[in-house]
Amino acid sequence: MAKGFFTQGVVVLLRRAPSLDEIVATLRRHVVVTRTDDAAALDLAGPSLRIPYRPASNGYVAIDVQPRVWPDHMGDPRNEPMLFGAWSMGHFGPFAFPGGLQRAAAHAWSWADGRNVPSQHRAFVRVRLTYLFGARDDARVIPEDCDPAHELRFVTGVARTLLDHEAALAYFNPNGEVLADRAHLDAVLEGSAALQTLPINVWCNVRFFNAADGWFMMDTVGMAQLDQRDSEACFPGGRYEPGEVSHFLLNVGLYLAEHGDVIADGDTMDGPGGVPWRATRVDECRAEPPRAVLRWLPLDGTRPPRALVVPGGAAGS
Repeated sequence: MAKGFFTQGVVVLLRRAPSLDEIVATLRRHVVVTRTDDAAALDLAGPSLRIPYRPASNGYVAIDVQPRVWPDHMGDPRNEPMLFGAWSMGHFGPFAFPGGLQRAAAHAWSWADGRNVPSQHRAFVRVRLTYLFGARDDARVIPEDCDPAHELRFVTGVARTLLDHEAALAYFNPNGEVLADRAHLDAVLEGSAALQTLPINVWCNVRFFNAADGWFMMDTVGMAQLDQRDSEACFPGGRYEPGEVSHFLLNVGLYLAEHGDVIADGDTMDGPGGVPWRATRVDECRAEPPRAVLRWLPLDGTRPPRALVVPGGAAGS
């Protein structure tokens, strides 16, 4: 899936559906330019507000209230064609994939309550950025000077403001399958600001899998939001600390976000364990969602099991 009508989209999970008046009050410093109280097609848009992002380029953020739980199954083309169509057009996030909230909860390593909080939500608010509201038919979906990191900072900031609502439970990035409460989101945003780096770990999740024959796999999800590949690392257990591998993968993501798609097939980088790790560009990742990745292996003399090198081999959980 590629960026379509919406270039970025994040979500706030809530205990109940707030009114638009409550959302306006919570947004505070943001100027509301359009308000729509009707919701004729809920999958496409619930009661909504629109705030400016880059109005000179027709960039706006739609904030709409969904009085239901997140549709993690993303619909069926035969029985739920509207939901399926909305999902496929990016209305739930340009890179959202079925089961994303469940996977985000299962891999919420940085938030102890993350596995349980999603089951408590009864509504959600979408924060979606687009350049196509009222645009001409021949308008560009994405402006030439689009800055995905700046876009993500903006929608994340809007979501952070919405977390001040009394019914808010969590920030959810469906494209990176990340869950965070207000305290964790604040800590990441403040830490990245102090270091002058991107808050990549609230846009991209790092997941941990038991692979095969004593080997493990860790991967990132969400780099497509920054127009880059995700990474997955395969390594023998007992030799490498998962925390160091996670740090390595996020640093690779930051490097790609800053320098672009510059890691070629066979390139190496210094990594965990004080050894070089070699990248292989592959079109089939080991775990959902489907996407092309950089697969990293340590050059330490070990040989990965066949399940990790044969195309189609799958990761365990």
